[in-house]
Amino acid sequence: MDQARSTISKIFNGEPHSYTRFNLTQNMEGDNSQVEMKLSSDMDEDTGGKGAGEHLNHNSNRKPYVAQKLGRTPKNLCFMAVATLLIFIIGYLIGYLVHRKKDLAPTCDDSTVIFDNGADIETGAAPLMNWDKVKKLLAKQVSADKFDSVFREFSSDNHRAGSLSDEVLGEKVVKRFREYGMKTWTDEHFVKVQDPPASGSNSFSYKGKQERPTGFLSYSANGTITDSVLYAFYGEEENLRLLKSRNVNMTGRVMLVRTGRISFAEKVANAAKMGASAVLIYPDPSKSSIGGSTQLYGHVHLGSGDPYTPGFPSFNHTQFPPVQSSGLPKILAQTITLNMAMSILQQLGGANAPQEWESSKLGDDSDVITLGVDNVLREKKIVNVFGVIKGFVDADRYVVIGAQRDAWGPGFAASTVGTSVLVELARSISDMVENGGFKPRRSIVFASWSAGEYGSVGATEWLEGYLSSLSMKAFSYINLDGVVTGQKHFKVAASPLLHGLVESTLKEVNSPNKAGSLFSEFAKPSMESNVLEPLKLDNAAYPFLAFSGIPSVSFRFTSENSDYLYFGTTLDTREKLNEATNNKVPELAEAATRVAGHMVLRLVHDHLLRMDVEKYNKIIHNRVGQINNKVNSMLRMQPQLLPKALTMQWLTSASGSYSRASRDLAADIQNSNMEDIEMCRTLNDRIMAVERNFLSPYVSPRESPFRHILLGSGPHTLQALHGHLEALRMDHPEADADLFRSQFALATWTIQGCANSLAGDVWSLDNEI
Repeated sequence: MDQARSTISKIFNGEPHSYTRFNLTQNMEGDNSQVEMKLSSDMDEDTGGKGAGEHLNHNSNRKPYVAQKLGRTPKNLCFMAVATLLIFIIGYLIGYLVHRKKDLAPTCDDSTVIFDNGADIETGAAPLMNWDKVKKLLAKQVSADKFDSVFREFSSDNHRAGSLSDEVLGEKVVKRFREYGMKTWTDEHFVKVQDPPASGSNSFSYKGKQERPTGFLSYSANGTITDSVLYAFYGEEENLRLLKSRNVNMTGRVMLVRTGRISFAEKVANAAKMGASAVLIYPDPSKSSIGGSTQLYGHVHLGSGDPYTPGFPSFNHTQFPPVQSSGLPKILAQTITLNMAMSILQQLGGANAPQEWESSKLGDDSDVITLGVDNVLREKKIVNVFGVIKGFVDADRYVVIGAQRDAWGPGFAASTVGTSVLVELARSISDMVENGGFKPRRSIVFASWSAGEYGSVGATEWLEGYLSSLSMKAFSYINLDGVVTGQKHFKVAASPLLHGLVESTLKEVNSPNKAGSLFSEFAKPSMESNVLEPLKLDNAAYPFLAFSGIPSVSFRFTSENSDYLYFGTTLDTREKLNEATNNKVPELAEAATRVAGHMVLRLVHDHLLRMDVEKYNKIIHNRVGQINNKVNSMLRMQPQLLPKALTMQWLTSASGSYSRASRDLAADIQNSNMEDIEMCRTLNDRIMAVERNFLSPYVSPRESPFRHILLGSGPHTLQALHGHLEALRMDHPEADADLFRSQFALATWTIQGCANSLAGDVWSLDNEI
């Protein structure tokens, strides 16, 4: 309308006399514009009306009229022609502006449309910046040169959880957040952790030689046992099944296993299932560069968070009855050095070990060892610190990006790099908002966690404390722990909903190693096989996904497909990481910041969340297919072992319901009015509910905290159902047909419930089941 008024003003300013006065009023709803026109003239006539030519006297005081005389002279004809032309021009301008406004209206399905004039899209509350411009703003902010000073600021030789050094680092993070203009707050928890005994070490004695390793495993059972040693390779389930197939007695044995492949907690849990009395864990000898005397530290809680308040937050003002997590082991566990392990392995007798196990003997009853564990349980105050950049449209919806702050020793790769990336990303995005004109639709929460080394305790306690408010507001979590441990590979563990976001990010971020994108260097020809990996229990993103139902992602530059060699040791220093990265730590930290930055900015920039709900179709279909094949096989060969009247019809139908609901959502997005901000919010709510609705509502957070039926752990998962069928087929004494049937029914309804939620309104539900 301003352009229309300007055009009209220019037209009239060029005339010596003003013949018309226009009053333009635009309908603010954006549809039709109304034009009121009043014509007036300085050519007035007498009230008496004295003839046709009297109106030409411009100095006479006569009242205006148009209708009576218009068209009676050539000048009147000219006047009418000019008025008609003006009306046509005004109508054309108004129509053009209205049409152009509709063309520029915000859409949810395509937030990166390129406009000829480069104008931003108005959302009604904040302008949507072109995505290319957002990327350029971030590129200007992030630089490898800035990281050395940040590394120095957040480095510490010793900052275990709850220590003074841990608290000081937390205060530094808060100070930085405040300098960037962010709202900050802290979150205190009082958690129970195990530390080494007062003497400084536990001990073991083997064939007359006593050793006192200073490393330890928090949350081990305490006590003293004397039993025979059994070598069990990595302590994986398949290793133990192989021993069982050879009729090796595992009951009451002290299992000797090496690090790698699975977590310490999983090794101990697997051994406990076989009746072992204790577990000794030593460094993988194939990673000999770690040294023969290096001590190992870790925890053996098969879960996350404070195991003495399972499913509940460890706030000081809460009074819960004394309970323990089901993931706490009931057997002893201790780490030993590589030299100690080699001394034991060289003296073992008994049967030959499998050739690929890299040891000659398994051990027999004469290989007796005495192990004593006397860890001390202490209560510690830990502090999580936060900063937030608030969104301009959906401020109550936020992505969380976090990194652990504590470590067993220097923890340079474990905590310093991640904390530095977190702080640099907070600075960069804050400056983009303050000075670059970027206005995120949704909020960004930056979190620095404590007690990560004890099993993501700080992060999990926060989730437990605020789960009800987080369930529909926190729509994603990005984990920065261990983002740089090498340079030869790039690995991502993420919710399937985020795989598309990961792929687009890798195509946009340049590699620090050579020309081209991260995708071209690491992901080709298949991102699924070359980059993606399972999200493991000991990953800090795991409780966000499997406990809270928040889509999560964790990524890392690495030199190995396994974990970093120096995690859980006091050798995790800048020098060791320089060796692993060929002195490219700042450049890799910059690339990691860009990866995290692109993902978080996409999630708060676009109208629709970059999450593909159809990604779960294949996973559900495959898991249901495995169960179906096993059931059909048993119905043919061993029907008596299955529950009576068991049918796959309902589980298969539930799988189909989810598939149809996900396709219907895609259709709804295409057919909906994407100019409607509330419509976008409604669609995003349906997308956000998917991960949360895969959490089984029928299991206890205390007994099975990771309730996700596809990616969690416990008897409620589809993978466990398949294993239960195998146990029934083998007529295992612990197999329970009635329990299987119950879990089968609950899993079926969990999938159907997720499909119902995804469908949206109650009248849109799929009633085929």
